[in-house]
Formats: sequence, C-alpha cells, structure tokens
Amino acid sequence: MTNYVDFDPSRRLLVRRRSQLALQSLTMDAVEQSLRKALAEKQSAVETQGNAVRALKAAATPASKPEIDAAIATLNNLKLEKSSIEKQLQAHITDAGGDGSFSKEAFRQAVVNTLERRLFYIPSFKIYRGVAGLYDYGPPGCSVKSNVLSFWRQHFVLEENMLEVDCPCVTPEVVLKASGHVDKFTDLMVKDEKTGTCYRADHLLKDFCNEKLQKDLSIAPEKAAELKHVLATLDDFSSEELGAKIKEYGITAPDTKNSLSDPYPFNLMFQTSIGPSGLSPGYMRPETAQGIFVNFKDLYYYNGNKLPFAAAQIGQAFRNEISPRQGLLRVREFTLAEIEHFVDPDDKSHPKYSEVANLEFLMFPRDEQMSGQSAKKIVLGDAVSRGIVNNETLGYFIGRVYLFLTRLGIDKERLRFRQHLANEMAHYACDCWDAEIECSYGWIECVGIADRSAYDLRAHSEKSGVPLVAHEKFSEPKEVEKLVIAPVKKELGLAFKGNQKMVVESLEAMGEKEALDMKAALESKGEVDFYVCTLGKNVAIKKNMVAISKEKKKEHQRVFTPSVIEPSFGIGRIIYCLFEHSFYMRPSKAGDEQLNVFRFPPIVAPIKCTVFPLVQNQQYEEISKLISKSLTAAGISHKIDMTGTSIGKRYARTDELGVPFAITVDSATSVTIRERDSKHQVRVSVEEAASVVKDVTEGHRTWADVWSTFPHHSSASADE
Repeated sequence: MTNYVDFDPSRRLLVRRRSQLALQSLTMDAVEQSLRKALAEKQSAVETQGNAVRALKAAATPASKPEIDAAIATLNNLKLEKSSIEKQLQAHITDAGGDGSFSKEAFRQAVVNTLERRLFYIPSFKIYRGVAGLYDYGPPGCSVKSNVLSFWRQHFVLEENMLEVDCPCVTPEVVLKASGHVDKFTDLMVKDEKTGTCYRADHLLKDFCNEKLQKDLSIAPEKAAELKHVLATLDDFSSEELGAKIKEYGITAPDTKNSLSDPYPFNLMFQTSIGPSGLSPGYMRPETAQGIFVNFKDLYYYNGNKLPFAAAQIGQAFRNEISPRQGLLRVREFTLAEIEHFVDPDDKSHPKYSEVANLEFLMFPRDEQMSGQSAKKIVLGDAVSRGIVNNETLGYFIGRVYLFLTRLGIDKERLRFRQHLANEMAHYACDCWDAEIECSYGWIECVGIADRSAYDLRAHSEKSGVPLVAHEKFSEPKEVEKLVIAPVKKELGLAFKGNQKMVVESLEAMGEKEALDMKAALESKGEVDFYVCTLGKNVAIKKNMVAISKEKKKEHQRVFTPSVIEPSFGIGRIIYCLFEHSFYMRPSKAGDEQLNVFRFPPIVAPIKCTVFPLVQNQQYEEISKLISKSLTAAGISHKIDMTGTSIGKRYARTDELGVPFAITVDSATSVTIRERDSKHQVRVSVEEAASVVKDVTEGHRTWADVWSTFPHHSSASADE
C-alpha cells in the first residue's frame, strides 16, 4: 500500500494498486451470503439432531430400535445436505472458469506451466534458485514483448505525432526529491521479531482474510462480511489501522509463526550513488515520466513553442518490492510505456476526439461504485458530455487505450475503465481512470490515464529555478484579472511545522470559487476549516496565514504552466493478461489429451508462420527453403520444421506457441496454408504463399477473405 502523499496516487502501475472502495465489494454478494446463512442453519440442525440421537441412546428407558434408526437416518440426511451446501459454497468461492472445468488457480497454473515450459518467461538466475520479483523473457516472450511495443509505437507515437525520448534509468536524488518520490514512495512493512525477515503488511492481512473466506466454510456470515470489508478498504488503512488488524486477527510470520513488529514505511526505490566519491546520491528511476518533465523546456522549443504536444518514452523502471508476488504482475524491474500530453489548461479539447466519441465499452464511474452498482457499457461521448469524464483530451486517450488493448487481443468483455474515487485522487488531479483487465488474479490495473493538472512542471520549476512554462502572445495588450493566492509561509510554519508544505500546496491549488469563498469566510469569521487532501483531515486556516486577492494587469502575452494528461502503460501486466486471455485448450483428434493453444492475433504472435514439408523429401525441403526466403524478404517471422514428426504433432507444437499460420509443402506446385484456431486450410501456389501470409498477418486482408478466395483443402492429417 504505497503511501503517496505529495504526488498523485494515480501514479500507478509501477506503484501500488489504489484503493477500490466500490460498495458492492464491501459486502458479500447475495449468493454467497445466502449459502453461508444456509450452511450455518444446517450446521445448527446437524448439532441439534446429533444431540437428539445421543439422548435417545442414553435414555434411562432405551428408545426402540426403529425410533433410533429413524433419528440416525434424519441425522445422515442433514449431514448430506450440509455437505452439499459446503460444496456449493466452495465452488462459488473458487469461482470456476468459463466452462466450469477449471478453477482460477488451476487455469492460472496451466497457463504459467505452458509459458515457462515454452520459454515465454522464466525466473531470473534460475540455476542459483532465482531472485523473487525478477524474470527473464525467453525467445517467444521477447518476440511478444517486442511486437506489443512496436504496435504501441505505431498506435500512439506515430499516429499521434509524439516526440519520443529515451532518458537514463539512474536519476539524481534532487529530481526525485522534487517529484515527491524520495519522501513518500513507500509501502508498509513488518518484520519477524526473531529472525528479522520482512513482509509487506497489507499482503499478510489480505492473505489471512482470503484464506479464512475460502477455507473456513463454517465462518459466520457477519464475520465473513467483516473480512470482505477489510479486503475492500485495505489500501486506505493507515499504519496504525493495519497494525491493529494484524494484532486483532493474531497474524504471525508465515514461515516461523513468530510475532511481528508494528508496520513501518519502507522506501521502494533502489538507491545508488553517481560517481566514485559516493557524494552524489541517486536512485534507479521508479517511473519514466520525470525524464520527460525535466526536458519540457527543450521539447516545447523543438515543437515550435506550440501546444498541445505529447512526449513518449519506453523504458525500464525499478521498484524494490518487499514481497513480490503474482508473477509478471508485481516485479522489481519492469517496462513502462508512458505518454505526457501537454495541453493548455483553459482548452482541453482534442481535434481527433470525434474519432473515438462513438466507442462503447465498460466504464465504472465513481457514482456507480459508491452506489454499489457494477460497471456498465457507456458511450464515451456521452460520458464526456455528461461530465463523467472531465474533458475531451482525457476522453480521447481513454478511447485510444481501449482500441490499443482490444486490438492486441484483450477480451473487451473483461476490460473496464474505473474512475478513481474522490479520496484516491490528489488535490491537484482533475480526473483519473484506470484501464483494468480481469484475469485469474482479479481485476488488474494495467494502464493509468490521469489529468494531472500542472503539478509536475510546477514542482520541478520551483526546485530547479527554471520556469517550465508555455506562452500565448496577444495581438494587442489585454487587461486581465488574476487570482493571487499568497500563503504566508512563516505563519503556516509556526502553526503546522512539518506539514507546512502540504498545507501550502493545497492552498495554492485552490480553484477560483473555493479561494474566493475562503476569502469571504476569513473576512467575516477570521478562521475557516480547510481540508488538506494529503493530510486527510481539516486544518484551521486563520486570516494571517493567507492573502487572497484579484488583481488587474495589462499583459502582452499569457504565461502559463501546461496541464498534463498522462496515459501510463505497465507492459508486463498487459502481456500477462494477454497470455491468459489468449490461452485455451482443445481436445486432440484422438480425444485422449487436451492441447494447449494461444490464440494470439497475428500482430503480437511471436512467430507469424511455420513452414512444414509434409514428409522428409528433398524436393519438398527445397521448396520449403524457397518459401522461407520469400517470407524473410517480406519481413515475416517464421520457422521451418523439418523434424519429420507427424504433421499433427508439428501443428500442436506451433499452436502452443500461438503461431497463427502454417504452410505445409505437399506438392511441387502448390502448398496449403492452415489457420490456427479454425484449423481450416486453403491451397495456394508456391509463388503466392508468402504474399498471402504477409497480407493476412499485416491486416491487409482477413482470413475470411482468404477462405473465400482460394480452394479449400481437407486432410486427415490437418486435424491433430
């Protein structure tokens, strides 16, 4: 539970998942509640009937055998009914997969086993027993990652004319001090009081609650509801609240059962030093965004001193996780792709907004979360026009993110955009949405899309002394009225001491109406309660602590700090969800085993095509090599398999890698092209094979078009 106080809690992916306080998560769903109630009643009936049987047997005047047998039969029936309810409850908690054949855990294990066996990814430093939270991508994994990033560049950088930069991973401390990371980039940690082993505090509490809910079926409905409430509000717990719950539930160290220390903050950044003296401290960057912000002045000049414009960066980020878990979803080194779109705060329209306005997809606005509803499909244009989404530019990027993810192969029915609740957003943020993808671990935040206002540029301007601003020149001088908020830092320091900075920032971030209301209240009462988001409480502001006024000036140009719309992509998380969404199993031809298949779209498939000589034959092998050269010339990644094993087994091997097309050489003049998911085959000439595969993999034509154009081929060997 990363404790961001000075900067936007939507800051994401490379950090912790923010609190999701949807009210429907605070209580059990109706089915589970009903089953738990029924189980408790049946348990009570079993105990009552058991006592009745014992009483009959122990009576001074023994009951008749038929009477005792009838009572025992009733008891056995009650036990069977109790067992049936337990199974229903366990099945509901386990939440079986689509066809009921896989639990989430079993499905996940099948996916992970396949990924590791086929070397999509493996634990790093495996021969030395590995290091938690670090993974290597193998050959097919590298290809998938490269294809995802290539499509990201095409979809965003090229199509939106963004300025791409590449900044160092090692970042001077002063930069991350200005951004707030040095002071506030923390998770709460506890230690085994005897061994010193460290654990992430919220993970221990979360695991305890989940285990009780899943394994203790006799738990009372009220207690189960309490545990679900804890799970839903966990990210909002303070260190004191977290420590109190750990003690209340008697949670101990998982490995030793020793008692635990009170929770305390642990900074998640990897610290280093720059240069041999060790006097210049630095950190491995926890995000790529700061490199863009500090380069704003030069990028603005490069763009002809014009707004809006966007800068983008793909690169590694680092987070020293206390207890990494969930495979690729929470790691210590990962790839981020981030966009910082700089825009005039007074004009957040977007010229291409109409291209996405008619998209309809699952959205989860904060009002629906607070009222206990579920995500529902909303037309993006309606969400913007109704003010659910703050502005056109933010809406435009939400739409573009939706198109990016669904074109990659993410199931649109398991993709939603969740709006941050008011208590999740920093005082300077206008609006924040997370693209969440459902997988076996639940709903996972994979992309954050936030309107961060002008906070980042202002923070770096103040710390560096270099104004990071934009200019709008007027054709004629204008008389403008400006709101001036001048906190009296000396008085605020005396009153709030170490919290002075947070109070000052909150005062300076006030909107015009709020500031003028405060001015009127101070003039009439001399004191006013003021909510400081980063402190999470009201403070008393007195008249001598802040001066608020409106001044008229003649200006030749408008100088302002741009607002930032920031889409931030956790590439590893997206790839893992893509793996799960693409994975399925189908029976072999003989029906004696289940075959693994990844249904990757051609755009992300690690290999686009395989080439098989039907049998080991010199002529067929020469033709295969000729087709391979044509595919290479066309830029299509492919693989030749001349192992001589059965064609069915070769198909199965490549289906497991997610290869969408296979060319089988079975004559000197023509070949067959097989499509992975339908297993349909068409016959084309040797000369046409490479161009057909190129057209369909690059999206110039569909498989349906190919199927309707070329002669169909059927063969027993085609169906493994």
